[in-house]
Amino acid sequence: MSSAPLRSPALRPHRMKKDESFLGKLGGTLGRKKKAKEVSDLQEEGKNAINLPMSPASVEIHPEDTLLEENEERRVIDPTSRDDPRFKELVKVLIDWINDVLVEERIIVKQLEEDLYDGQVLQKLLEKLADRKLNVAEVTQSEIGQKQKLQTVLEAVHELLRPHGWALQWSVDSIHGKNLVAILHLLVALAMHFRAPIRLPEHVSVQVVVVRKREGLLHSSHITEELTTTTEMMMGRFERDAFDTLFDHAPDKLSVVKKSLITFVNKHLNKLNLEVTELETQFADGVYLVLLMGLLEDYFVPLHHFYLTPDSFDQKVHNVSFAFELMLDGGLKKPKARPEDVVNLDLKSTLRVLYNLFTKYKNLE
Repeated sequence: MSSAPLRSPALRPHRMKKDESFLGKLGGTLGRKKKAKEVSDLQEEGKNAINLPMSPASVEIHPEDTLLEENEERRVIDPTSRDDPRFKELVKVLIDWINDVLVEERIIVKQLEEDLYDGQVLQKLLEKLADRKLNVAEVTQSEIGQKQKLQTVLEAVHELLRPHGWALQWSVDSIHGKNLVAILHLLVALAMHFRAPIRLPEHVSVQVVVVRKREGLLHSSHITEELTTTTEMMMGRFERDAFDTLFDHAPDKLSVVKKSLITFVNKHLNKLNLEVTELETQFADGVYLVLLMGLLEDYFVPLHHFYLTPDSFDQKVHNVSFAFELMLDGGLKKPKARPEDVVNLDLKSTLRVLYNLFTKYKNLE
């Protein structure tokens, strides 16, 4: 009988300490100031602050994500967003694009956060895309040197993008801090500005956990970040034309426009015993576009300059790009559409290209 009261007092303090720790994890913060806490406790609290709102899911937390200065914040992508197929596709497409652009530099990017944060790859990428040399040190190991390089690179990026209305959703600190959302915003903007020969998945959004330190305590919240909209909005959001109006406000007149363009192209393609019935599909491989340009400009296009029976996406893009070059040689302005959009059966892009031809050659017999 005497053993029970001896065990009880010895266990009570231990049970209370365990309960307090459990409550601390649930709340994500503890009542006392963090100055008195050990680093390990701070990191544990940071994990709780992020993980709790998303329970039972968990986020992979790096130590630097919880060691924050006053009013500093970290952003971590919700794991459910990371698993989204469109998000994965966006990351893969951008990585493949960077590696294609930098193939001559023998640079291989495997992970965006780890490979781009120091500015080295971004420097090479921008120099290649913009065909200009940046005045920066080639190799920088120190954090100060890396941020200086990033500052120079991002200033050059801003000079290119700001006049076109791009929202600059990144900074030196966010890129160097390996903020994947900021890095993706930057790469999407560069890909669109330089008309990269890629097709970005549309309407990609991610849930982001924002951790901020206020009055010594860590607080978390959730926001939605939109990484891509539609290709057309990203490419020409500030260059709306008659076709935007036609599609948005007068879709009933679309069939009339299509019929006029079909009549125009068949007037010339019939000379080669070719006929078009579907604009969005029959021009997608670029063959008819190339042949049409030869007919309109009255010359024979050597067959070795394009693929007469393209069987891959790249071959089709080559054909449409070659047709665009012929248009420029014929005195037409550079098409607003991208070759990739025509190949991907984007009707509005195809109509824009054909309408430019119609405007110049409509009276040609």
